[in-house]
This record gives sequence, structure tokens and C-alpha cells, in this order.
Amino acid sequence: MYRFLLTPRWWGINVFVLLAIPFCVFMGSWQLSRFEGRVQDHRTATEQAASDQHEKARPLAGMLPVDKNTSGRRVTTSGTYGRQLLVPGRELEGKRGFYVLTLLRTDTGKSLPVVRGWLPGNADPAKAPAPPTGEVTVTGALQASETPGDNGVGAQGGLPAGQSAAISAASLVNLVPDKLYDAWVTLDKADAGMKAVPATAPAGTGLDLKAFQNLGYTGEWFVFAGFVVFMWFRLLRREVEFQRDAALGLVQEQEQNEAQDEAQKNASAPTAV
Repeated sequence: MYRFLLTPRWWGINVFVLLAIPFCVFMGSWQLSRFEGRVQDHRTATEQAASDQHEKARPLAGMLPVDKNTSGRRVTTSGTYGRQLLVPGRELEGKRGFYVLTLLRTDTGKSLPVVRGWLPGNADPAKAPAPPTGEVTVTGALQASETPGDNGVGAQGGLPAGQSAAISAASLVNLVPDKLYDAWVTLDKADAGMKAVPATAPAGTGLDLKAFQNLGYTGEWFVFAGFVVFMWFRLLRREVEFQRDAALGLVQEQEQNEAQDEAQKNASAPTAV
């Protein structure tokens, strides 16, 4: 009864099933591993953020360029404050406000963007306290340049003079003449009545939408694998039933009945003149 499995048609079906199931399982496992990797990165970043608050600050030069291992680490550097900018549309503790961003010119000739603190309300230069004068030493968490449109970072253009939507060298280079570090620092202790801005986890380490997309894709691939198995068994069952009906002579009788029904339909149909 199962000799039909050796026919070319069923050879093709079987080969497809034998290839499709491992492929779906592999893709599902790969997506699951990506989700688990993001969970581990998130856990590591959280633990690192907690430990970074108590570790000794290191010189800025030795922590560049910023990556997953150095993002959020405490650094220290010296210089003199220069141009001050505002970063609007930033939330802290459920309130909307703005960052006060001041460029720190170091002895390398480059300027480091330093977030000196956060203030509530609309961005207003009159609210932002002036930076300290003279040589200063700053200590805070090292952060990678932001990407407009990601993780709550504004992407709008046409801001008033002295404002920037994102803290990044690519955005600030159009606003200031300084040579900039491709990084920024948020101070451990905010200046002059402002609130300190907490460090954020490195990009790609949070349980964001992309992480849960990986989990969703995992489920989809395993569902596809189950669907392939289900369809194979369904086709097999139909073929077995057909073979059984053929052995009992029911297939020919059924075909004759279908032919008679078709003939009756044609005979009853009106003839075109």
C-alpha cells in the first residue's frame, strides 16, 4: 500500500520535507541564540552599570574608542569649558526637560561633549547655568555617540540656534568649529542645581523591540517546521485513503458518478443561439 512513496512525486515531497525541517529548526535555534545573547548582554550591561558607579575613574584616552566594554565606565579628564548647547526633549524620572551640554576643550586640541545636567521644561538658554571658568577636571560615565531616532533620541531638524537633537560628533560638527571626540560624558554629579543624567546601556544590549523580534522569529520558524510535518502526514493520509479506495474499486465508481453529474449539468444548461 505504501509503494507510492517510491514514486517520483513522493520522492520530491520527501526530499523537500527532509530539507525543510532541519532548515526551520536551525533558523529557529539561531534566532533563539540571538535572543539569549541579547538577554546576556543586557544582564552584563546592568551588572557593569552597577559596578561602574563605584569603580575608580580612568583616564579618558585609555578608554577610547567607545565599545560595549567601555560604554558606561567612569572616566576623568581635564580642560576648559567652551561652547554650551542645549539638547531638548529629554525625559528624566518621568518628566520632560533638556540636557545642558558643554564642550570641554582638552590638551589634545579636541573637545569632549559633557552633559553637565538636566533641567525640566522647555530648552531655554536663560535657565542653563554658565559653566565653571578656568581649568576643570570632570569625572563621569563614558557614552557612545547617539544615533538620531534611536532609544528616544530626537531626529527633528530646524531646531533653534544653540540646540542639538542628538549628542554625536556627526550632529555637533555642523554647530561648532571644534574638533570633537566621537564620545561624550555625563557627569557623576551635576553642576549648579541640575540633576545628573544617568548613563545608558550600550546599543544592542537592551531588551528592546529587536530582541523580542528575535524571540518572535524563533516561534515562527518552529511553527513552520511543525506545519511541514503536519502537511506531510495529511498528504500521506489522503494518498493512503486513495489507494485503499482504488483497491476496493471505489475510485472508478466515484469517477463515473462525477462524469454523470457533469453530463447532467451540461444537458440542463441553456444552449446559446
